Amino acid sequence: MPDQRSLPRLLVLASTYPRWAGDHEPGFVHELSKRLTHDFDITVLCPHAPGTCTSENLDGVEVVRYRYAPEPLETLVNNGGIVTNLRKQRWKILLVPGFVLSQAWTAWRLVRRKHINAIHAHWLVPQGLVATLLKALTGTPYLVTSHGADLYALRAAPFQTLKRLVARHAAAITVVSTSMRDRMSAHGVHTSKISVQPMGVDMAQRFMPDPSIQRSQRKILFVGRLVEKKGLVHLLAAMPRVLQRIPDAQLAIAGFGPGEAEARALVESLGLQSTVNFLGALPQTQLPDLYRSAALFVAPFVRAASGDEEGLGLVLVEAIACGCPVLAGSVPALGEVLGQENMDVTMDPRDHDRLADRIVDNLMQPESALIRAEQLRHSLGRRLDWPSVATGYAQILHHLDRKA
Repeated sequence: MPDQRSLPRLLVLASTYPRWAGDHEPGFVHELSKRLTHDFDITVLCPHAPGTCTSENLDGVEVVRYRYAPEPLETLVNNGGIVTNLRKQRWKILLVPGFVLSQAWTAWRLVRRKHINAIHAHWLVPQGLVATLLKALTGTPYLVTSHGADLYALRAAPFQTLKRLVARHAAAITVVSTSMRDRMSAHGVHTSKISVQPMGVDMAQRFMPDPSIQRSQRKILFVGRLVEKKGLVHLLAAMPRVLQRIPDAQLAIAGFGPGEAEARALVESLGLQSTVNFLGALPQTQLPDLYRSAALFVAPFVRAASGDEEGLGLVLVEAIACGCPVLAGSVPALGEVLGQENMDVTMDPRDHDRLADRIVDNLMQPESALIRAEQLRHSLGRRLDWPSVATGYAQILHHLDRKA
């Protein structure tokens, strides 16, 4: 381990972040941060949540969690994300001023106390806005990364103005897919400032095939947050048609979020109680065996009414890396992930008859499905493996530090 005192000091600003080891919350910001500790002395600033420490060392990363409300009310981020939580519970808008101001105040203190060389802000708003303020106050350059919801949703004029402000003052911008780069450039950001740098998947030690695990012939798998853009309701709506032709088909749902009540009500109204199994929120360590044992992984991504859509679809990459046959909703970001096989495994999941047909085809022809899955895994290669992804981010961040 290099001497941290000799490394450039990087402050990472995030909202979604693991609350503790093994947390089911998305951990991609942490996964990237811990892989950059050989290149930077890293401090992550993220919001406090009930039951978490205000500061700790997590896998070699110093994590500082700022308080923004009485602990029982610190619920703006988890179990669905900020945008979804605000839409489901309007009163949480009252938490936003404290959330942003406390983050800005704590970040400013960290920049001054630790003599931070550069900032990596995940999401344009609010973290990118905080980084913009810090640059104005301290001159610290920043990289801002958009993950999807911050770019596609928040379409009101004030948010568009704030996002353009963040983009204009950023030293560099990364997005996780080419389609997002095109959307960002449509906001007037010069393409020379934007690079496509996806988040990664641990394809070397965690998400990989395991021939010793028996793959089911009838189990369909869904993994993801239970929010509109993940499209679970469309998969559930297609299940009665699947069962007409394959009566012993089963659906396992691994996920959590504000859409769970709606999903459970739909299961009951369709009479699917004996077919659908809600597994709840699972830690990342339990997901590989789910992918390895499923007959088919379905990610029925759609564009939400808010405009939000999937930025990359890491759960799909995880399933592919484990050798699982997949079907997915045809959102633009998947084109570069799936390459030439895009048309073979994507469709509009809102066409429930067509979705059911595609599911049945995969379940009835498992050998063909597994051949396609293996071809897709090989075409994916190591493009999204964490070492490659971390190297790309390290190069951008070192360039920022040289500008400081």
